[in-house]
Amino acid sequence: MVSQIVFLLGLLLSGSGLVSPPVALGLGLLFGLAMTHPYGDGARRVSKWLLQASVVGLGFGMNLQEVLRAGRSGFVYTTLGISFALAAGMALGSLLAVKRIPAFLISTGTAICGGSAIAAMGPIIQASDEEMSVSLGTVFVLNSVALLVFPFIGGMLHLSQSQFGLWAALAIHDTSSVVGAAAKYGVAALAIATTVKLARALWIVPVALATAAVRSAKARIDWPWFIALFCVAAVCNTYLPAGAPVYSIAVKAAKMGLTATLFLIGSGISVGTLKRVGHRPLLQGVVLWLLVSAGSLWLIRAGWIRL
Repeated sequence: MVSQIVFLLGLLLSGSGLVSPPVALGLGLLFGLAMTHPYGDGARRVSKWLLQASVVGLGFGMNLQEVLRAGRSGFVYTTLGISFALAAGMALGSLLAVKRIPAFLISTGTAICGGSAIAAMGPIIQASDEEMSVSLGTVFVLNSVALLVFPFIGGMLHLSQSQFGLWAALAIHDTSSVVGAAAKYGVAALAIATTVKLARALWIVPVALATAAVRSAKARIDWPWFIALFCVAAVCNTYLPAGAPVYSIAVKAAKMGLTATLFLIGSGISVGTLKRVGHRPLLQGVVLWLLVSAGSLWLIRAGWIRL
């Protein structure tokens, strides 16, 4: 009873707009590590739905031309970045003796868009519940760390709004954590991070198809339809300006929804989750994430990657 009350109060506070994304995540982590989650599976389902709905809502604050420009300009380095992350991740998995399926899931989650990519790939490669749990746990732990440390590093290095938004989109796993970190850094960073990350998330489709073809799998692919709805929302904002008052409400609600999502994600990180992940998959995820983060940051500051 106590855990239910504390959880619901934390969720209401996080979704009220009164706390920042990092605070909401911190509250969720404190709850998850200190108390038994009363709504484990249900909270995970709600967080997935709420994340996708919030991303669509953010589309009402985006200009379609900016979204398309981000996708076009980032095509080459997105291709190279995903290829590098997949190759390096599998090599690290082999080196650390991580089982092949969780190693591939962690690599895919790091390369594309965290939990969404893992959820799409899991049925295709016939991952077990334990393998999915280990992979998702690894990504969620690193997401939590990134949300807290990326804005600090960006400020310490005096990254511009554009540089930080681009770095967050390339180096943080899940869309929710990308948006949370970028929102803390600034409005311009948020716009860039969201458009680049969603353009990157589209790579779930070709990677899923290629994986299914290699494995001759007939599993149903969990298509990221919310990305298409995000584009529809951006079309409305770009070409139907009469709806601006409604769009602004949708964007505000989306930001509140994303903050609540971060509380839900944090509350799902428990001591049991950390134990299930184990040190080898977590080490693979950490080393791969550091390679991607440090490499993309260096390339951005050197001017090799830019919008």
